[in-house]
Amino acid sequence: MMADAVIRDMAYEDIQNGLLETLDALRPASHMDADTCRRIYDEMKRDPNRVVAVAVLEGRVVGTATLIMERKFIHDGGRAGHIEDVSVNRDFQGRGLGKMVVQYLLDEARRGGCYKTTLDCKEDLEVFYTGMGFLRNGLSMRVNH
Repeated sequence: MMADAVIRDMAYEDIQNGLLETLDALRPASHMDADTCRRIYDEMKRDPNRVVAVAVLEGRVVGTATLIMERKFIHDGGRAGHIEDVSVNRDFQGRGLGKMVVQYLLDEARRGGCYKTTLDCKEDLEVFYTGMGFLRNGLSMRVNH
């Protein structure tokens, strides 16, 4: 584990301080212009059911993930957490940063009253997530628009 890494909620300045390059490890993001980034950031910050976490090491963002908390009619109006967009800068992978960011969001989900937290991942990452206590559950389906 990277004991000197700081895990915290994302700040606007993080966009220009490594966040987009970190997301490039998942899907190209660093090409976005500043105005687009500002609009996305503002929309996310207004949503009280969304937490974007970052891992900061040596003054730069090197890891990130997002938690979305969804209110349900089932489970007596409970909330379900969904973790999305887990990404660690390619130069910093294998150092425990992904685990730290995901654990931060699991703690946020518990504090937010979530009765469960789910995520989708590629099969080659199953061991990583089962090592954190996630269980294989069902089948993920999607429609691309």
